[in-house]
Amino acid sequence: MTYKETLAYLYQTTPLFQQTGKEAYKEGLHNTLALDEYLGHPHTHFRTIHVAGTNGKGSCSHTLAAVLQSAGYKTGLYTSPHLIDFRERIRINGEPIPESFVIDFTERHRPFYEPLHPSFFELTTAMAFSYFASQKIDVAVIETGLGGRLDCTNIILPDLCVITNISFDHVQFLGNTLTEIAGEKAGIIKRGVPVIIGEANQETRPVFIAKAHETDSPIYFAEDQKLLISATPCASGFLYQTRDYPNLRGELGGLSQQKNTNTLLLTLRCLQEKGYRITETDIRNGFAQVCGRTGLMGRWQKLGDHPSIVCDTGHNTGGFRYIAEQLKQQTYKKLRIIFGMVNDKDISGVLRMLPQEAAYYFTQASVKRALPAEELQALAASHQLQGNCYTSVSEALKRALKDSSEEDFIFVGGSSFIVADLLAGGTR
Repeated sequence: MTYKETLAYLYQTTPLFQQTGKEAYKEGLHNTLALDEYLGHPHTHFRTIHVAGTNGKGSCSHTLAAVLQSAGYKTGLYTSPHLIDFRERIRINGEPIPESFVIDFTERHRPFYEPLHPSFFELTTAMAFSYFASQKIDVAVIETGLGGRLDCTNIILPDLCVITNISFDHVQFLGNTLTEIAGEKAGIIKRGVPVIIGEANQETRPVFIAKAHETDSPIYFAEDQKLLISATPCASGFLYQTRDYPNLRGELGGLSQQKNTNTLLLTLRCLQEKGYRITETDIRNGFAQVCGRTGLMGRWQKLGDHPSIVCDTGHNTGGFRYIAEQLKQQTYKKLRIIFGMVNDKDISGVLRMLPQEAAYYFTQASVKRALPAEELQALAASHQLQGNCYTSVSEALKRALKDSSEEDFIFVGGSSFIVADLLAGGTR
């Protein structure tokens, strides 16, 4: 098979969550454990750091990987979903997994895994661990897919666990309360393994403390440490003042990155205490060069000027809390928002946060889970958000650009898949 044929086979024969949603979700670790045993337990051949959370885990995972790369570690990075190419999910020192490995793994192991009927994520997790082991990496930053306790990445025994935050998302799988969701995320905490909690509240903190006590795991709350003193916007990202590193430049520009940075500073301190050779220079390089070192895209990413074009993969109420605030801080003649969501999110919760004075261009991503633009338009109207519908992100962008003056600001978002379609199609 060619690479294109291999991807078509994977998408068609293994349920892909980003396409089909709940139909792709498989509870339990039976398939994962079977694949792991068959492949010779590849995840035991390298050190790992496990990252979970409702929002921020992608940014934190990529930044950790960038710092570790700067420190000279051969670093694996496993994240999801991808935006343009499947190979974004599996990287070593920023380089995507080769097409040849994807093809070979898929073909060579078909006789074993086809009878298991694994999900797309189960199979690609096994692929990632096998690739990392074959390349003899030093350490991998592993982002959970969904939840934690039953996530198929949860077979690893990491050096450190990080849980960025808890908010409402994937409630059909993880629970209808923050306490229930926190319980699922806390499932990554392993016996004796330290855990960093980025954000917590009166509902989630007791859950984390109880789980850490049960597993005899040291637990640290980043908010209690307050290692980040201040953050000032700069030409690209933020200039941070921290307890340990004055004038630390962070490349990522979203307001949510301030919370992520506080979490990361404590995480890096703990890694240093565990013996990781990470210098101040490594941390500065990693924060300043995260996109170039890891290939991260879609985090308040600026794509154009005159008019300004920015996209962000935030896709739930927790993420849009920061996006809505950041939109208020922009200077423009007219704000234009190209917007689409998938059908299993708290759509009304997000719509309530959006500015009523903006011009909206409702659209839908090229995935089955996408909410039809007409339905989104009707829901938005009930929140006094007005705009027209477009059949694709590219059509919506063309119209927004045609309508815009050079002083306007165009924001594209609502879903990772909206951003994926935007980046795949170009912006001009």
